[in-house]
Amino acid sequence: MTISAAQLVAAAEAEIETITLEQALEFLDDDQCVFIDIRDVRELWREGKIKGASHAPRGMLEFWIDPESPYHREMFAEDKRFIFYCASAWRSALATLTAQQMGMKSVCHIAGGFTAWKQANAPIEAVEAKKSA
Repeated sequence: MTISAAQLVAAAEAEIETITLEQALEFLDDDQCVFIDIRDVRELWREGKIKGASHAPRGMLEFWIDPESPYHREMFAEDKRFIFYCASAWRSALATLTAQQMGMKSVCHIAGGFTAWKQANAPIEAVEAKKSA
């Protein structure tokens, strides 16, 4: 191995904007900000998500951002600030860097991730598991 996951995260952190939990809370009710939960859906089912956040699984993020992709999601074409988060701010650092590299201008992630959010007793909403057909 020539580079570790920790090194990748550190390199991403040097290139992206990281906001504090307090800053994230200030953006929570801002219509120009979109919180994006990139955790696996099973994490959302177990723990819930930030109130009002959208889910974009990390494995699909690039395809959902790219307007040329058949998987593109319109929310990523909006002129808004995108605030990514995961459990511990590692995946979200990499996701934020990827979004930035793809040309998204106003992207950041939350220091401490969802773990810090829960510890602060910040607003969380439950996510119900969808029943398969």
